[in-house]
Amino acid sequence: MFEALGKIVYRHRWLTLALATAFLLASVAMLVRGGALTSGTIHGLESGDAGDLVSAVLGHPEGNTFVAVLRAEGLDAGSDAHRAAVRRALEPLRADPRVLSVVGPEDVPAPMAAGMVNGPAGSALALVTLAGDARTALEAYPAVRERLRSSELAITCTGRIPFLSDMNRTLEHDLLRAELVSLPVALLILLLVFRTVVAALLPVGVGALAVAGGLAIVLGISRHMEVAQYTVNVCSLLGLGLAIDYSLFTVSRYREELAAGHDYPEALARAVGKAGRVVAFSGVAVSTGLAGLFFFDGSYLVAIGMGGAIVVVLAVTFALTFLPALLAVLGPRIHAGRIPFFSGADRPGKQVWHRVATWVMRRPVAVLVPTLALLLVMGVPFLHVRLAGGDVRELSSDVEARRGYESLRRDFPDQAMTRMVVAVRFPGGPGLAGSRAGAVDELSRRIAAIPEVARVSTNPQMGEGVVLLDVITRGSADSEEARGVVRAIRAHRDVGEGALLVGGQTAEDLDTTSYIVARAPRAIGFVVTVTCLVLLLLLGSVVLPIKAVLMNFVSITGSFGALVWIFQDGHLFIREPHPLDPSVPVLLFCVLFGLSMDYEILMLSRIEESYRESGDNTHAVAEGLEKTAGIITSAATIMVAVFISFSFAHVVVIQAVGFGMALAVAIDATLVRILLVPSTMRLLGHLNWWAPRVLVRLRERLVGRRAQPRETPTSRPTPAVTAIASPPPIVTRSAARASGAPPR
Repeated sequence: MFEALGKIVYRHRWLTLALATAFLLASVAMLVRGGALTSGTIHGLESGDAGDLVSAVLGHPEGNTFVAVLRAEGLDAGSDAHRAAVRRALEPLRADPRVLSVVGPEDVPAPMAAGMVNGPAGSALALVTLAGDARTALEAYPAVRERLRSSELAITCTGRIPFLSDMNRTLEHDLLRAELVSLPVALLILLLVFRTVVAALLPVGVGALAVAGGLAIVLGISRHMEVAQYTVNVCSLLGLGLAIDYSLFTVSRYREELAAGHDYPEALARAVGKAGRVVAFSGVAVSTGLAGLFFFDGSYLVAIGMGGAIVVVLAVTFALTFLPALLAVLGPRIHAGRIPFFSGADRPGKQVWHRVATWVMRRPVAVLVPTLALLLVMGVPFLHVRLAGGDVRELSSDVEARRGYESLRRDFPDQAMTRMVVAVRFPGGPGLAGSRAGAVDELSRRIAAIPEVARVSTNPQMGEGVVLLDVITRGSADSEEARGVVRAIRAHRDVGEGALLVGGQTAEDLDTTSYIVARAPRAIGFVVTVTCLVLLLLLGSVVLPIKAVLMNFVSITGSFGALVWIFQDGHLFIREPHPLDPSVPVLLFCVLFGLSMDYEILMLSRIEESYRESGDNTHAVAEGLEKTAGIITSAATIMVAVFISFSFAHVVVIQAVGFGMALAVAIDATLVRILLVPSTMRLLGHLNWWAPRVLVRLRERLVGRRAQPRETPTSRPTPAVTAIASPPPIVTRSAARASGAPPR
């Protein structure tokens, strides 16, 4: 099927390029138009319902209010000069239609004003509430913030709206910087691999096309459903890495077919036929992993899964159509721009991988045991993982929302303490009428008696049948002390006839973690099951899919442990340790499980190809390793370069995702693919290729391929003990042809 596709693309190469160009122009137009990206939201949580009650009582979303800290060094905040400067700074906002209200020290009674002024520090704070819903307020914030200026005061803003606005702007900057760094690095690696400028440029071009198209579609979707800003970064990261990888597979196979003596049309058809099968199955595997995010309905993870699947489909499509069309048009010019310094660099590389293959085949147990032990030890820190949602501390210290938070915590520590809201909804009627007042008082005393609660106050604003209690705790929002307070309040919900809900950052962390944990087993089960079915169709073996899944779990375990050790425990380059965002482990699992299958499919396909011709498992594994190790390490190096560029982001969650993916790919391409997989397959012998006959016949009907060798006389299995004790010499097909000996 894929070979026929290669021939069709060759015949219609100019039409294919024209369609790709039209798609690119449409993508650019959509990118220029932009989208309507939001923050990461999970609907249906108790903390979210509590927030909706608060918003209903206030008449606007609670998060629409932000804090402005106005500071003048050497000027007492209680002086007339300071008050006049604050008044002048806030005045433009009072007449702005995008601003619902401005509350400064002069707008509240004296007792409240005292808490909004720090005389010795020269600081005052103001509360600014933006009009409209949360999305409208977020869009209006940059322009409103621009009007909040003073030549006498240093002004910093913090709160949910400033945090989201600064985070989105930081993510956009990080995305641009990551692409500016990763593309030249990827190009340099491709130059070293192909040693010609034209061949090296092709994968980068396909990657750019896939990313542009993917982001354009995601931005278009964002106008009709909630799409978090994170989605753009993840899609860019995935699309660029996968498109370059798939193009690398195709171009490498094309050059290999040319080197074997085939003319350009035949070489292209054969390359698409062989590499196309690997690329397509790899795309299915990666998309399957991303589809696991669909189980987290009602959350921003669904949009990430959808966007990721879109860029994967585009990466596969362009690698199998646009790239072959370019190769057909180029013809012999694929060799143009040869770099003279590396003209003979491939032969030493092949010799190195031949020696590695020989070494692994002769010492499978000695390779398997320590490698497996190392990965399991790396995974130990994940046993004490802690999960907490992101807040302003995710941003670096040079971002305004973070600086505003630090100023607030320094000059107004009471205002910066962890706040929870307890919303009590009574079934109709005034909130504090009759016996309800006693029930609310009892609730207030009960909460105040909880350790780590600093104070409890009844919010003066009440809605119809709704009472709000502000609970201030001493611990940080992600501390176990604060979580203990939420659990204690929720453990006793009796408030007369009222229904009690707890909101705030700590409650949201607990709810989000519970939400993720409850849905993760179904997502993992789906990803594992479908991946096994895909590998069964590809390889015709029951054993190899199970082995591949186990190898993936080992690889991911090692990277997860390292992630906890670095970001949560605060090692290496992390100055401010923080619990992992609850979405990070599940996002990384769904992405990495598919990415790990990328190299697994490439290697196992080549091993199966050799096994079908020789019938010798040891020879097939060694040859498969020798043939694919170089391209796997090259592809992985490009992936790592792309992913690691995101680990230098100014947002911690993107740092964690970028670093986690880079580390997992590095582990997978070295320890797992080059050591664990070959040594395991060497020990399993011909058992690798076992499958019930009914499954073999089903696979033949579906894909028309057999996993069994063509010549049965050479495929009689050697007893496992004898094969391990004295392995036969490894002879590749190329070496056999050179010596005149038939391949084993």
